Amino acid sequence: MQLGFYIIMAAQFFSALADNVLLIAAIYALREMSAPQEYEPLLKLFFTVSYVVLAAFVGAFADSMPKWRVMFISNGIKILGCGLMFWHVHPLLAYAVVGLGAAAYSPAKYGILTEYLPHRLLVAANGWIEGLTVGAIILGTVVGGLLIQPTIAESLLSFDMPLIDTPVDTVTEMNLVVVGVLYLVAAIFNLYVPDTGVDHKPLKKNPFFLVHEFGHCLALLWRDRLGQVSLAVTTLFWGAGATLQFIVIKWADAALHLDLSKSSMLQGVVAVGVAAGASMAAKWVTLRKSVKVIPLGIAMGLIVIVMNFVTSVVVAVPLLVIIGALSGFFVVPMNALLQHRGHILMGAGHSIAVQNFNENLSILVMTGIYALMIRANLSVFTVIAVFGLFVAAAMTLVRYRHTLNQRAHDDVAHLDDTPH
Repeated sequence: MQLGFYIIMAAQFFSALADNVLLIAAIYALREMSAPQEYEPLLKLFFTVSYVVLAAFVGAFADSMPKWRVMFISNGIKILGCGLMFWHVHPLLAYAVVGLGAAAYSPAKYGILTEYLPHRLLVAANGWIEGLTVGAIILGTVVGGLLIQPTIAESLLSFDMPLIDTPVDTVTEMNLVVVGVLYLVAAIFNLYVPDTGVDHKPLKKNPFFLVHEFGHCLALLWRDRLGQVSLAVTTLFWGAGATLQFIVIKWADAALHLDLSKSSMLQGVVAVGVAAGASMAAKWVTLRKSVKVIPLGIAMGLIVIVMNFVTSVVVAVPLLVIIGALSGFFVVPMNALLQHRGHILMGAGHSIAVQNFNENLSILVMTGIYALMIRANLSVFTVIAVFGLFVAAAMTLVRYRHTLNQRAHDDVAHLDDTPH
């Protein structure tokens, strides 16, 4: 059991690591093309559109076969997306293909946790997977930033295979080769992910049936009193987190005068905080106590506004760690609660697909609004103030809704309170 869990974690780590190195490489490619500034947040939009458009199908696909096979196929699609970018397909379109692979991968990587582990270990397992994902973000942004530094890029490009003329001639192509190798490592780990023995539902061939079934699952989770609160929190978190990635890069340029290489490393600083918060939540928060972390989301939104008053890297680093820690501590228990409710109501794959649909619709909307704000030439400091106030207000409304639900019926009392 332990070895199988670590193999799942290793597969997730390398796949997420490649995703994050690729994001920096794609931003670099856009800047090399002198693309408009608003194209950078559009990368996230193109990446996540598959999560929304194909939500009705990827959940059923994930439940139709062993999860390791779904993960292996999905990594193959990501490698295809890398190849397209390598052969000079526009970064937005190539990144959309990588997003297609990620959309298929996600229900499998989270769904296997609910199949493989007892419910009482879900918060701890989510702490692991979020912690490793965040570790991949840290390492990925650092590696991505280092690979585009002129001295490192030139030394790597000067290396050639004996007797073989490789087509790797630019910094972007060299980055994509590194990303492709990381996806390949993840795919090898996928082959050793254990089969949980759970019965799989044959994939329905009628797309209208799948859409109808997905709509039923979506309504079911939003009607559930605990499901709607945890879904609202995770939906807001992922939309805000994706937008914050781009805000940090632009803010680092405007307030701290850092280039893309150093700005990408500040994203890693936020991720260090998320990893710390996720680890603490995994250790201390049981499933029953998961709803008590909602106020931390309000605090995170307000603390983000403090970024507007920072002009020094020495102050910026601890502030970004605090923002990351708050977000990690409150999202991991909410994610575990959502998986628990979804697994009970509809099954792992369908549940994660519903979660992905909502979270990535939030990413599409929030990064799209951010792109429009940048196109309208709004100051990044104005964007940060609006962003922080929105997150704090939305989390306050979620907390109010949960309070009303608890007055009607105490659903929290029935959750598992066993320590991990």
